[in-house]
Amino acid sequence: MHIKKWLALLAAILMLGLSGCTSSVEQSPEVLAKKELVVSYIDVGQGDSILVQGPSGKNMLIDAGIPEEGSKVVSYLKSRGVKKIDVLVATHPHSDHIGGMPDVIYAFPVNKVYMPKVGNNTYSYEKLLVAIKRKGLKVTTARAGVSLDLGSGVQVTILAPNSSHYDDLNEYSAVIKLRYGDTSFLFEGDAGAISEKEMLKLGYDLKADVLKVGHHGSAYSTSMAFLEAVSPRYAVISVGRYNDYGHPARVTLNRLRSQGVAIYRTDEKGTIIAFSDGKDISFTFEK
Repeated sequence: MHIKKWLALLAAILMLGLSGCTSSVEQSPEVLAKKELVVSYIDVGQGDSILVQGPSGKNMLIDAGIPEEGSKVVSYLKSRGVKKIDVLVATHPHSDHIGGMPDVIYAFPVNKVYMPKVGNNTYSYEKLLVAIKRKGLKVTTARAGVSLDLGSGVQVTILAPNSSHYDDLNEYSAVIKLRYGDTSFLFEGDAGAISEKEMLKLGYDLKADVLKVGHHGSAYSTSMAFLEAVSPRYAVISVGRYNDYGHPARVTLNRLRSQGVAIYRTDEKGTIIAFSDGKDISFTFEK
């Protein structure tokens, strides 16, 4: 399908104005009883997929890996007791972030979908648009300043993109900051140095305890100035074992180590799960 037809399809989706069911998802009694926020950095190889389960019972999924990982993401969500996705974010239209998303959309009721205002001439992007249309969902533009509803006590804000045009699709990535009590998380998608400079220039509060490192640890993301502003205690890198891109880059790892940041990688740890009670953060790992 030609890119113009895809953009027309996306425009039609934006006009639907349907947001689907609005009831909250059920979570396991253990999560709700403890009032915990649970963030799962799902091991999808060379790609991104992050499940955020709020203490009120609402769920947010950020990306869903490559097409071949869609069924794995669906299975993982079911294993975590997910029955509905309240917030679905496609950070940017690269297949290692959106490829598995159609499987997720067909498997669960979805309330709200957020995507940056940019398309891509790929089959993965076409399949995502078709899935959104078939489920009668509305797409809300992911841009700086947009707040996401993950329930009482959790503040979620999109900090990027801040411009309407970039030469690199990665720079359109939705960058999301989440705060729960005294703890905070930053999810950078594949945002690179240009987007990072914009966020720094605009004076955003980037401080976070846990940083999902941009672009799988690429040398062109997680600049020293940005890292110093975030000042994380922990860094999570979603990356495939023996990938063809050399991710994570040695220079990025060295920057993180120079700041004393604890580094967790999906290629080494498998799925990385962070638990926050609003005061402290702990981690477990699933191979």
